Amino acid sequence: MFKLSKTLILLIVMALTLLALAGCGQSQSSSSSGSSSSTSSSNSSEQPKGDDVIKIGTLGPLTGNTATYGISTKNGVEVAVDEINKAGGINGKQVKLFSEDTRGDQTEAANAVTKLIEQDKVIAIVGGVLSSETMTAGPIGNDAKVVMISSSSTASGIPDIGKYIFRNCLSDDVQATQLAEYAAKDLGLKKFAIIYTNNDYGLSLKNAFEKKAKEVAEVVDIETYNDGESDFRAQLTKIKGFGPDALYIAGYYTEAAKIAQQAQEQGLKAQILGADGFYSPKLVELGGKSVEGAIFTAGFFADDPSDSVQNFVKAYKEKYNSEPDMFAAQAYDAAKILLTAIKNANGEGGEALQAEMAKTKDFPGITGNTSFAENGDAVKDIIILKVENGKFTKLR
Repeated sequence: MFKLSKTLILLIVMALTLLALAGCGQSQSSSSSGSSSSTSSSNSSEQPKGDDVIKIGTLGPLTGNTATYGISTKNGVEVAVDEINKAGGINGKQVKLFSEDTRGDQTEAANAVTKLIEQDKVIAIVGGVLSSETMTAGPIGNDAKVVMISSSSTASGIPDIGKYIFRNCLSDDVQATQLAEYAAKDLGLKKFAIIYTNNDYGLSLKNAFEKKAKEVAEVVDIETYNDGESDFRAQLTKIKGFGPDALYIAGYYTEAAKIAQQAQEQGLKAQILGADGFYSPKLVELGGKSVEGAIFTAGFFADDPSDSVQNFVKAYKEKYNSEPDMFAAQAYDAAKILLTAIKNANGEGGEALQAEMAKTKDFPGITGNTSFAENGDAVKDIIILKVENGKFTKLR
């Protein structure tokens, strides 16, 4: 009798121990999963419950080689959200912003947009920032009927993703074509070399510029590089051998500044041309005298004297203690367009919001008036800027 009781007790103790260990394992697994799934700047556990807020998201690189573009985009959206919340929100509801870090990676972009839609329950997203991440995340948003508006994805395929995808920046085709024509006809340049970043953005710019430049002048050489590279001497040595009178850099200001510096060091005397990826105070900060005289297309000019532009510049400086760049300005306009459409849709997402976005016509933004074509692409004017005495001046 005693032996039986002892055996039973031993079995019970072992069973309880196994249950306890299983419980700990489940707890650790759950905790680990929770900590790794979110890179959001807003903790969803801290959000007001129910219908207290209208949730929107941002999607872009906040860390990694392209983080500067994503951070500026996020900052621009935050300024717009601050403005509308201070004015009472939308239908009495405050707007809550969730920001996801893609690290500039397409897989991360897919994970981030899925989290924003399924976990955070946003009704709309400003993003992606890079064309490559928008090409990946866009179809996911479109299938979920979540409106996405990109303020900087300029690749030619963006409008073809679906009717829930919009952008308020000029396409690569438009800006590259117009700059090639301007450089040949207005500046009298005849021999062009091209160096482009090996991603969707750079390739789209290269293709459009090359096509137009061949029509109005001559393209003597084309070279490429990858984002994050810092040594361009091999490409520039080859370019110099063709004797171009202009070098079109189809990429962002971080690498463009280094390319201009190394071109100057090698004695390559060619007019530096670029696209909207040049537009940032950091171009001059990083490139110094080597970018003096550079000419590029842009969608924003911070020295525009209009009240709307200067009010934005002031608000941005007060909040972040820095000058806003094109990424911030276009993101601010994208958010304002989106928030206006949400208001007109009575705070609803989905089909109601898509319909209101599609109605946008001549929206008076700080980057110019914006309308949407039938496919959601931006219809707006292009700006051409030049670096003079370390500052940006407007040519057109």
